[in-house]
Amino acid sequence: MNNLYSPSLSSVNTFRIWLKKEKDETALLLRCIPATVVSLFVVSVICMNLLANKTLVQTSWIALDGGILISWLSFMCMDMITKHFGPKASSTIAILAAAINLMTCLIFYIASIIPSDADDYTALNGILGGTWFILLGSTVAFLVSAVINNFLNWTIGRAFHKNPDGRLAFAVRTYISTFIGQFIDNLIFSVIVFVIFAPVFWDGFHWTILQCVTCAITGAAAELIMEIVFSPLGYKVVTKWKERHVGQEYLTYMEEEYN
Repeated sequence: MNNLYSPSLSSVNTFRIWLKKEKDETALLLRCIPATVVSLFVVSVICMNLLANKTLVQTSWIALDGGILISWLSFMCMDMITKHFGPKASSTIAILAAAINLMTCLIFYIASIIPSDADDYTALNGILGGTWFILLGSTVAFLVSAVINNFLNWTIGRAFHKNPDGRLAFAVRTYISTFIGQFIDNLIFSVIVFVIFAPVFWDGFHWTILQCVTCAITGAAAELIMEIVFSPLGYKVVTKWKERHVGQEYLTYMEEEYN
């Protein structure tokens, strides 16, 4: 009987060891990574979710939601973290941001359903309460695109052998990964929200597949422009990080652990 159960026990123990390792690694990362970047990243994810409730432009061939105004900041923060700390660190922070966003949405929802006689809060409750399938779509789209963006950024960066820390290397890796990541983010979100759920829950309102694709392309292009505008700032910041050995404890740990 013991032999029959040993594989399961071994798997459980392996999972516990892995879980503890990931917990310790994440705790170390959070101690080392600059708080300002993490704060901007988390705030941008929360704002992106709220702004996605509003459609800014809709024609027969294009549609854009309000999330486009802030999503570039999320990707710029991920590109900076990836450049200095690696794709796993950036993906870990992305998962943390998504979790905080879900918790914030829960608090907003609870606040929206608490009755109050002080004033008419119908409009505010509608904003705070949000829509569950928008939250679902934005969370799935963000996590998938974040992982793709981070590892694509890192892979492109490794191709620059002669000067991996130069401006050209930083620009190429961020521009390409941002455009592809944003395209995937916009496409997954628009399909989930405006093709699958909106026709059912919004009285037939929907986007066509053509609108979703053009939204994804146009949104990615617009967000790429914002990335181009602000990437010199991002490059300057990560250059300072390297000069000042920011997060060296985490970098040393990762080098010893995985090399």
